[in-house]
Amino acid sequence: MAEHLARWLGKWPGAGDLDIVGSPGRTLPGWNGAIYPAMGVRSPAGGVLSVPPEHAEKVAELYAEARDFDAIAPQVSALLGYQERGFYTAVYRWSIRPAQSADAGSWVAADDPRVPAWLRPFGGEVLVAWDPDTGAYLAGVGLKRHDDRGRELAVVTASEARGRGLARRLVAQAARRVLDEGAVPTYLHARDNRASAAVADAAGFPDRGWTAFGLSGREG
Repeated sequence: MAEHLARWLGKWPGAGDLDIVGSPGRTLPGWNGAIYPAMGVRSPAGGVLSVPPEHAEKVAELYAEARDFDAIAPQVSALLGYQERGFYTAVYRWSIRPAQSADAGSWVAADDPRVPAWLRPFGGEVLVAWDPDTGAYLAGVGLKRHDDRGRELAVVTASEARGRGLARRLVAQAARRVLDEGAVPTYLHARDNRASAAVADAAGFPDRGWTAFGLSGREG
């Protein structure tokens, strides 16, 4: 996990409450070809905010004065040239022991014509549960391939298929594959998204009190 975050953010762990680091990765296309100019992760022991190298010193100065990132977030957005966007915060989970539930789906190419539009940008292979009678899509997981040590899982279940436990089984299945490939699976969700939190808990992704925050990406 530490290796993934050190690569993804430019440093891990942080030495204090929130270390501001300059990373060339914030100017390069991310998993979907978009630029993510500010990315951060916080654990109970401390955190790191990664920004483009040319802005790191100024952001660090702003934080040193305020000691409250929420208070300076609008200034950081403007400094990075993205004043039209606010910062998001999400619960950040990861697992090295996903649930050993029965597999619920099969891996198929993201450009398979049966795959719904939301899954196609993930590329590579995606994990999909199909209706055994009609072959229709029921639920799926895409992998955000941040680097060769970290894969973020995203899951969506069709409305008519909810309540069957498909999401938690697919997330656990995908996590086991990620671990087999030598990477760590991560899972993010909004703090008030109880359904997503329940999926994470059941799939073996405990809430360790970690958070992720940053600016959403845009095409580079």
